[in-house]
Amino acid sequence: MEFTAIILAGGQGTRMKSPLPKVLHPVAGQPMIARVIGTCRQAGITQVRVVVGHGQSLVKTVLEPLNVSTHVQEQQLGTANAVQSANLESLETDVIIMNGDHPLITDQDLKNFISDFKEQQLDLAVITVELDNPAEFGRIVRKHDQLVSIVEAKDASMETLKIREVNTGIYLAKASVLKKYIPLIKNNNSKKEFYLTDLIDLALTDRLKVQALLSKNTDVAHGVNNQAELAEATKKVFQSKTKKLMENGVIFIDPQATHVEEGVIIGAGSVIYPGAFIRGKTAIGAFTVIEPNCFISDSIIGDSVHMKAGSYIEQVIIKNKASVGPYARLRPETTIGESAHVGNFVEMKKVNFGNKSKAGHLTYLGDAEIGEDVNIGCGTITCNYAADKKKYKTVIGDRVFVGSDTQLVAPVTVESDSLIASGTTVTKNVPAGALALSRSPQVNKEGYAKKFQKKSES
Repeated sequence: MEFTAIILAGGQGTRMKSPLPKVLHPVAGQPMIARVIGTCRQAGITQVRVVVGHGQSLVKTVLEPLNVSTHVQEQQLGTANAVQSANLESLETDVIIMNGDHPLITDQDLKNFISDFKEQQLDLAVITVELDNPAEFGRIVRKHDQLVSIVEAKDASMETLKIREVNTGIYLAKASVLKKYIPLIKNNNSKKEFYLTDLIDLALTDRLKVQALLSKNTDVAHGVNNQAELAEATKKVFQSKTKKLMENGVIFIDPQATHVEEGVIIGAGSVIYPGAFIRGKTAIGAFTVIEPNCFISDSIIGDSVHMKAGSYIEQVIIKNKASVGPYARLRPETTIGESAHVGNFVEMKKVNFGNKSKAGHLTYLGDAEIGEDVNIGCGTITCNYAADKKKYKTVIGDRVFVGSDTQLVAPVTVESDSLIASGTTVTKNVPAGALALSRSPQVNKEGYAKKFQKKSES
């Protein structure tokens, strides 16, 4: 789309009471500025200029991979000064000016604004909304439905304050308008700043074609200035996502108590219980159940999987009909096979866990290849981290039975159809079909328990 976006992201954000630059605060897992840029891309706007100021080194770090140009506002001298900092002389397309702290704008909103601007062949436009409580927003004054002026709340009369249509801070303009009129804006105000709203007055005075475009989506006016507004914006994004998922057949027991980020895919018929937090590039299949208080990040979960309460899953693949938890932790590069079972208080890291294999409880498996239909007994651990500070691999074949309280000291291979007796420390490879057993001989001392008890009582 032949349009350039200028995003203002240089404000201090003092009301956030945070050392983090305001536009880097996350809304539903994504920095506000990245969210606004992403919306521009989705709307087809290919050229994006971001004006930075406060915390610019940190902001630039986030912007660097987003393929935008950055422009520094050296001093905080108002919104018009910020726009002027965006190298207006090089502009060749129409422009939309936006704020980096308005995270709820959608790509459809931007498409609508641009379409109206072009269809009405405007030189300059301001996007407006009607609010039940306009509060401190600048009021839009019209005469015969035509924009007359924008009056700041602090300068407005009692009659003007009754107006519900307000300025969102979003403008569309021809490049020639910005080049000509931005340098003419004066700072004749108490703060000695250059205000972008004055652009409207200059353009109207010269009888340019100027209009206020009323948006039906009041969220476009939702700026984030403090932590409460940040939380409200995040809540709205999560609610919007769960609503879309429910419209496509996903079952939420309590949508208000469930958090699913926008990039997540969930299949129809899946059930999500309260307290689940699902984020990143996660994809969940159909008819899967996610019980309360599960955390799932950047994972692929198949169909008919049962994720039991309190499980923590990160960068994992779980195949169809597997069950996990409760209170399991699956760490990156782990794959759970079809119909496999990972039970309570089991932790895995970098494990390929085969189809129909089971690890019922209280187990740690790391850096391991585990075959199909394997039974891992309670208390089993792979000793993958050695004194040389390197990690080594454990390989277990198919249909192996590993008894409880087994230690597998890597690197070690246990071949298919073998047995590991409970309490064994495996330090050597186990051949197929063999029994591995390593225990100290048991000694029974007759009558010793009574002697010990008497000694304790005395």
